[in-house]
Order: sequence, then structure tokens, then C-alpha cells
Amino acid sequence: MTSISTIAVRLATIAFHAAALALLVACPARSADELRPEKVAEGVYAFVAGTGEISRANRGNVGNSGFIVGPTGVIVIDTGISYRHGRRMLAAIGRVTAKPVELVVVTHAVQEFLFGNAAFEEHGIAILAHGETTALMKARCAHCLDNLRPVLGDELEGTRLVLPQRQVSTSATIEAGGRTLELLYLGWASTPGDLAVFDRTTGTLFAGGLVALNRIPEIRDSDFEGWIRALETLRELPVKRVVPGHGPVSGPDAIRATADYLRALDEKIKALYARSSSLLESVDNAALPAYGAWALYATTHRQNALHRYLQLEIEELGGDPRSTALPQR
Repeated sequence: MTSISTIAVRLATIAFHAAALALLVACPARSADELRPEKVAEGVYAFVAGTGEISRANRGNVGNSGFIVGPTGVIVIDTGISYRHGRRMLAAIGRVTAKPVELVVVTHAVQEFLFGNAAFEEHGIAILAHGETTALMKARCAHCLDNLRPVLGDELEGTRLVLPQRQVSTSATIEAGGRTLELLYLGWASTPGDLAVFDRTTGTLFAGGLVALNRIPEIRDSDFEGWIRALETLRELPVKRVVPGHGPVSGPDAIRATADYLRALDEKIKALYARSSSLLESVDNAALPAYGAWALYATTHRQNALHRYLQLEIEELGGDPRSTALPQR
């Protein structure tokens, strides 16, 4: 005969498992495949990526993106490295709001920010970029995709180059999703067609390729002086928070941090160039210990030293220093 105490224990065990099951139903476990947006301000979210090199392990998720929820719809800023990533973005946005995505803005022509376009195009969502970004995508992004396939494998299933259907050539104020946003084109900076998206309502700046924090920015496609001028212009805006192209969401000091790195690089390479150091000597002696902890310092900083030296050399010969890595278009 079962004792009353034993029955009580069994009933308590049944109640515990029932409560646990109810909790699992109410709060299902998150899939490792899900993207988790970080709320930056009211109605403003960022997908903050890693800061390492593109690899199979990180599925190429190394560039930040985000979205802004307006009264009637959603505006997406950048789409990630792949069709699958774009689909993950759409799923994550759908968990935040039922409002439709109305517009995608591609800030610049770098692979980790644009190959998710196909996921948005198949839903009929308009994609916008600066005309120079579209031209650069057309010139080289198919080749970039070919180079990515051995690295990312299945992650690139369904991925194809989708060019923006809408273009701007200057800064513009747009209405999308019932929200007013400023598209800022400050000239050739990190790339020929850099756009930043400024939500004046919350003071949030999606800086795209203009700003990197805790990760060495790449200068290969830059108008070096133009980039520094663009950053100075951004510092004059009433920015409260910055979503950089790479690195964590931060305050406006992220803009200055990027400019400080560029100036430090410039000062170092100009000094070596003035002493008639060779290209290889300059690269080997271009250390900037203050940035040694930034991601990709060991590789990208050396590449930047090389590109800056070549820019100075071309400029001295009367050429366009912006031509060191851009394809003929």
C-alpha cells in the first residue's frame, strides 16, 4: 500500500514537470541559427556582428547591420554576407514587429554588407544605394562571390548578386515606414559611394563603412583625405549613438576613434616616406601599438600601411591616389 507521503512526492514531481513543460512552451529555446537584434533606441535595432576575418565558423557574419521600425513599416540598413543571412535578418525582424519591410539601404560596396540583398528582393522590397556603390558592386562583386564560395560553402546557397534598384547621388531626406531619415553622402570616403543613415529623432547614426571601432578599418578603396573630412562632418551632427560598420554600438566617440587611427597611420607612413624608406621597409616599420588590440591589426594594418605608401607615391607622381585598388569601371 502506497503511503500518503509517497503520493505527495509523486504529485509534487508531476506538478514540477508540468510547470517546466509549460515554461518550455511559453519560452521556446532559441535556435543557434537565430540573429538577435540589439535595441539601440526606441524603434532602432542593430545586428552586431563579430570583428574577425570571414570564416566558415562565423558564417561570414562580420559586418553590422540593423533596422528602424516606423509607424507603418521597417527600413533595413545593410543585408549581410549571404542570402541565408538575409533570411535570418527577416525572421529576426518579424519577431520584433509585424510591420512590413519597406526599404533596404546598402551603405557601401563591401561583401559582408550586401549579399543578403537577394532575400529582400524576393519579397519585392526596394533596395537603395549611392550610384557609385551600385557601379562598384557591378564591377567586382560577382568576382568577390566566387572567392567567397570556397570559404563559406553551404552558407552561400541561394546567394547571388542583386544590384540596388534605386540610387541617390547626393545626400537626401527620405520618408520610409512613416519615418523621416537622412541619407548622408559626404563624398568619396572609405569607398566612392559611402552612405550613412541618420535617424535624427533618436540621434542614431548607422555609419556603414565610415566608422569602425575596435577593428582596423580598411583603406584600400578610400579617398584618404576625403574620409577624414567626412568624419569631421559627422562629428558636427547631434549624434547620440553610433552603429559602426564594424565593432560595438557606441557613442559619438567612435567617430573620433576612427579618425584618430587614420591620422596616426598617415603620420607614420608620411614620416617613413619622407625618409625615403622603401615600401617594404615602411610596412615593416609602421607599427601603431596603441591599436595593437584592435581586431585584424596584424593583417589589415600592414595592408593599410602598404596602400597608404602607394597612395603617397602615386600622388607624388601626379596621379590619382584613390586608384590603388579600384577596378576599371
